[in-house]
Amino acid sequence: MKVATALAWIVLALALSPASVQAYVGPGMGAGAVAGVLGVLAGLLMLVVGVVWYPLKKLARRLRNKK
Repeated sequence: MKVATALAWIVLALALSPASVQAYVGPGMGAGAVAGVLGVLAGLLMLVVGVVWYPLKKLARRLRNKK
């Protein structure tokens, strides 16, 4: 666990260092990055809905119909 924490700090330090920012990110690339992040978040939300919500909804409907 200590190795993973140290590696995370090193990656964070490298990601935030000014020397690594040497390219212009235009509006198209920025919008693409935002769209990618939003797409991943929407996919994760749909995964949770598909794996958790629908089976619980089906179970509740089955229990309601038994009464």
